[in-house]
Amino acid sequence: MVRKKDSLILCSAFLFVAWNALLLLYLLGRPPIGHLGDGGGHEPGETEEWGFIRGKGSRNNLAGEVIRLAQEVEIQLETQKQLLKQIESHRAAWPKQKDFGKREIAITKHAISKTVHLSPKSSKKNVDSKNPTPKHTHQYFTSVTPDSKRQSNLIKTDEIDNIKISNFVSSPDVIIPILVIACDRVTVKRSLDRLIQYRPSQEHYPIIVSQDCGHAETAGVIGSYGNQVTHIKQPDLSDIRVRPEHRKFQGYYKIARHYRWALNQIFKTFSQSTVIIVEDDLEVAPDFFEYFHAMYIILQSDPTLWCVSAWNDNGREALVDPSKAGLLHRTDFFPGLGWMLLKELWDELEPKWPSAFWDDWMRLPEQRKDRSCIRPEISRTITFGRKGVSLGQFFDQYLRYIRLNTEFVPFTKQDFSHLLKESYDGKFIKEVYNAPLVKIEELQQGGGLRGTGPYRVKYSSRDSFKVLARNLGVMDDLKSGVPRTGYRGVVSFLHRGRRVFLAPPEGWTQYDVSWS
Repeated sequence: MVRKKDSLILCSAFLFVAWNALLLLYLLGRPPIGHLGDGGGHEPGETEEWGFIRGKGSRNNLAGEVIRLAQEVEIQLETQKQLLKQIESHRAAWPKQKDFGKREIAITKHAISKTVHLSPKSSKKNVDSKNPTPKHTHQYFTSVTPDSKRQSNLIKTDEIDNIKISNFVSSPDVIIPILVIACDRVTVKRSLDRLIQYRPSQEHYPIIVSQDCGHAETAGVIGSYGNQVTHIKQPDLSDIRVRPEHRKFQGYYKIARHYRWALNQIFKTFSQSTVIIVEDDLEVAPDFFEYFHAMYIILQSDPTLWCVSAWNDNGREALVDPSKAGLLHRTDFFPGLGWMLLKELWDELEPKWPSAFWDDWMRLPEQRKDRSCIRPEISRTITFGRKGVSLGQFFDQYLRYIRLNTEFVPFTKQDFSHLLKESYDGKFIKEVYNAPLVKIEELQQGGGLRGTGPYRVKYSSRDSFKVLARNLGVMDDLKSGVPRTGYRGVVSFLHRGRRVFLAPPEGWTQYDVSWS
């Protein structure tokens, strides 16, 4: 960054000197006054602009030429003045960028020194007596580089022994834009009010509202926020040609087109490295930004993750643990409804982006590729938009009852390395399959069960899953065989105050897409 700024200043100074040299050569090389119209400067038959005549009018012509030259010089001086201002502005920014670069490098060194503990490579096959795990392990950590986009490099530490990730440090200067997808809901005001209220920094969390539909009243609401948000408008408002049987789904086609355009604006036009997507009918929790800031480094560090979501599909009041507002889970189900992705993922998805039903398309095995998302125990978003292309589907039955977190959790001060797949899976499988296996009747009656669990209920087929899910109060639909909130086939929730795992038989290997 410093080299780029240095080159820019030298280039600007060179242009300034060259400009003055050209001006001087221009003035010295002009033909004598009174000969501008002789053989040059006019097309044949054209009236001579200056009317230079030898004799009586020569004085008047000389005065006019001097005035014209003075005007030209004034214009050139004004141009030079603007150029000097640009040079001065770059010069003022230069030391700041140098300091910023040093600060990020210092953060990187601090992060690496705190997260990586090395032991001699001579004992790769040894096992620590206190911690019986192989010393040659696979972990990931982030190296922050001082470039303009603040992109972090993933460093795979295959050749490093006994790596322990004690915490993760992300640069405080990382920029995470919020993309608000809007259309014709004037109630977008509710969403924007909360985002602005809880946003810790406008610089680090710019809000970009992308509006489709061309709805003037909604545009007026968005415009009323002035420079607190950036308002961009989808230019293509035309209907999309679809099959006759899909005419009723025209809205889904337009939404997919809008998402593609808006995300291209974020990653290609604005050149951002990540984004949080929020729709215009979502209200966020007080620690919404804190949550995503902390999870940003986890998303970067684990290639088995492809998103972070603020949403819990089974986040109704009776199904979550109110005492564990900071509890986070991995899930194989793409939740959406307030989610973060990286530019690398968009580069992968954009060339094959679907014409409609983009969220279900994301849940197909070809897109998911066995990757997971992070989701909270208690949702950091709720939806208040019953009106929409889905005509209130699921809203009255499920969505209106989702609990929004109200307790601020200082996520950035905690260690979440346990969410990395290699740390998470072993403990998760052990906890699930060590839990006592019970029948649904025992849970519903509850008399013979002691404590808060966890307990396990087993399903072995699509139909048994749906029957058990309905009776336990969790969502029973599956997408490409994956249950909502499921991880390795397991759905975790509370039932009458007890932790329950609705789980497939032990030894589960993969989802059955025919269960959809």
